[in-house]
Amino acid sequence: MNQMSPQATIELIPDNAPFSAEQRSWLNGFLAGLVSLDGGVTPLSPEQGAAVMKEATGDDGEAPWHDQTMPMAERMKLAEGRPLPRRMMAAMAQQDCGQCGYNCHDYSEVIASRKESRLNLCVPGGKDTMRMLKGLYEELDKAPAAKPDTTDAVVPAAVVEPDAASRGRSRDNPAMASFLSRRLLNKPGSEKETWHIEFDLATIGLDYVVGDSFGVFAKNDLGLVDQIIAMLGASHVTDVNGKTLRDVLQNDVSLAPAPDSLFELLSFISGGAVREKARALAQGGDPDGDATNLDVLATLQKFPGIRPHPEAFVEALEPLQPRLYSISSSHSATPGRLSLTVDTVRYVIGKRKRLGLASTFLAERITPGDTLPVYVQKAHGFGLPQDPTTPVIMIGPGTGIAPFRAFLHERKATMAPGRNWLFFGHQRSDCDFFYADELNAMKSAGHLTRLSLAWSRDGTEKFYVQDRMREVGRELWSWLADGAHVYVCGDAKRMAKDVERALIDITAQFGARSIDEAVAFVTELKKKGRYQQDVY
Repeated sequence: MNQMSPQATIELIPDNAPFSAEQRSWLNGFLAGLVSLDGGVTPLSPEQGAAVMKEATGDDGEAPWHDQTMPMAERMKLAEGRPLPRRMMAAMAQQDCGQCGYNCHDYSEVIASRKESRLNLCVPGGKDTMRMLKGLYEELDKAPAAKPDTTDAVVPAAVVEPDAASRGRSRDNPAMASFLSRRLLNKPGSEKETWHIEFDLATIGLDYVVGDSFGVFAKNDLGLVDQIIAMLGASHVTDVNGKTLRDVLQNDVSLAPAPDSLFELLSFISGGAVREKARALAQGGDPDGDATNLDVLATLQKFPGIRPHPEAFVEALEPLQPRLYSISSSHSATPGRLSLTVDTVRYVIGKRKRLGLASTFLAERITPGDTLPVYVQKAHGFGLPQDPTTPVIMIGPGTGIAPFRAFLHERKATMAPGRNWLFFGHQRSDCDFFYADELNAMKSAGHLTRLSLAWSRDGTEKFYVQDRMREVGRELWSWLADGAHVYVCGDAKRMAKDVERALIDITAQFGARSIDEAVAFVTELKKKGRYQQDVY
């Protein structure tokens, strides 16, 4: 009989169980008090360990809040009572876009383990996510101190030597790519402005696979920068940490939306009612009903006469974040070149025109031959099926066509024999049919098996891709029955929900199922990777 001393380390939870080092340590101690150690002890399987963890912590490992269309309040409600990392995960935008450098699950884990102190990396989640994460992060200080976990410790970026082979593979190690060209995709009469953008990757040796995204570090508009400098009453060449103020504002910090830290700074250097208003905004209040419209310039205009010191002002701003776009080209078809399909964002609030940071940078503020920092963000669960004979159904209105143009070029370049069906829609057929010539050529050649179009402004009633899906529901169900994979790209809040609803209705009608059974069928498609979304 084997004997174990009281000082021996008891390892009942295997290293490959789905727990952190702290969780394994806690569970080993917990279980040691429940089992007899006089005989041999068999380590728990990951499944058994997960069951114990669910019993001990109330966390079953599932993430029912992982839905891009679900409001944050609903996500946080679903996460009530869960461990802190799970609640942090629920606070995020739930897109797994990779813009933060992680996926939502991993970002929450590294924050909760204090390996990542930046709480503002969830760009799609914006200020709401950052505020919620800040509140949850404060709970870490209230929790009992845990023994530091050094097994997977993150080495501070400052001491990591740049790896040339990995340059351009993450937001923290971008590569300098050359901008090649842009081509307007809309024709006269369109209400939109959408560009086909191309980059040269050959000189930096950066490749990608279809389904990946491309991160772009854009610069702020110089006109906006100069207006802010004027509001500060400062000089363009004012020194801020070894750079000019103008350079810092153009390249290093975000100018929209205004962060809570800027409101806090303004409250510190003001008084009376002005201080109370700034303090309320810093705490998420909306005293004048305009908080959602306040970028950095609008904030300075809202508090005229208050001029923070340029260095303190810059320190109150958030770092400028990269923007991610779905890649609309195939490395197999055009090696060394990468393309994006980008809607230019321009809108007016009050009397002032606002500009989308990266979209207007790519549309008008960069010229062919210029270089800029970029990186490839690997896709999380969005890519072509491994079997090239598998049929694919692609639903991408507007710029949602981007990854599906890449899919089609990839399948053509690799001579994949599987059938391809594209649903595309926009406002008007005569001016908003992106890539019409090449799509029609693919259809004529038989590579694009079916092309289903929907134009929302051509008729008296609006008509969308989900309406076209219902029209051809019987054929769509036939493809599903043949094992087709379904892909959706585009707007998360409306289009993606409407497309899923249409798919459920088609399954119920032509698959002879109840609505509940149809919902379960679509859920199973997601679990099997046969229904994938790239939504934002």
